[in-house]
Amino acid sequence: MAENHVITIDGLSVNYGNKRVLTNIHMDIAAGHIYGVVGPNGAGKSTLFKSILGLIEYNSGKIKLFDQDIKAVRKRIAYVPQKDEIDWRFPATVNDIVLMGRYPFKGLLQRINDEDRKIAINALKEMGIEELKDRQIGALSGGQQQRVFIARALTQQAELFFFDEPFVGIDITTENKIIEIMRKLANEGKTLLVVHHDLSTIEEYFDKVILLNQRLITYGDTDKVFNNQTVAETYRSQLTILQQI
Repeated sequence: MAENHVITIDGLSVNYGNKRVLTNIHMDIAAGHIYGVVGPNGAGKSTLFKSILGLIEYNSGKIKLFDQDIKAVRKRIAYVPQKDEIDWRFPATVNDIVLMGRYPFKGLLQRINDEDRKIAINALKEMGIEELKDRQIGALSGGQQQRVFIARALTQQAELFFFDEPFVGIDITTENKIIEIMRKLANEGKTLLVVHHDLSTIEEYFDKVILLNQRLITYGDTDKVFNNQTVAETYRSQLTILQQI
């Protein structure tokens, strides 16, 4: 039976100035899976996300989400950026941040209502942080902050989720909680793409993997494409340096 593709990428190339960051990426992302996006620093992982999400311009190629342009389906997509891209000094409570997940569903003059608040509280409960709802976002620990932004993504009730390094700077309890939530979402038919650096947990966390280093090395079922050979090819520049040392 053919898999339902939620993302189709055809010949994507991206430059930053004169530097080529991604080269001729072709990929189909199937619904209902957790994809680990793996590669060294500077491999283009965040650039791939931002290209798909329409946050940066790309030089060539086509990207379709749910067989449509990003502008038509943005409500169906949730994005949790890297923590260093967020201004933690922003004067907002946890509840304020989580309720932002409801804004895409509001018209110009529509206000947050009781149903929105109920959805937000349920997301906070699911992430185990309901008691923090009135705290300032900047006063939280790293793990608590990450839970807040995942709660916001849950409040958006999206079908496609992008997580850019969600496990950086968090405790193992929060990491386990996030993985539990991700598996639940995938079991509901949602699709998740997760930038991840710890190679030792790839096989445990992700049923599919994307190995990237400016070009697509390989992608597919983790048990079929994640091995010593493909990892070595993905991290070739770092391996060369390590061997010299």
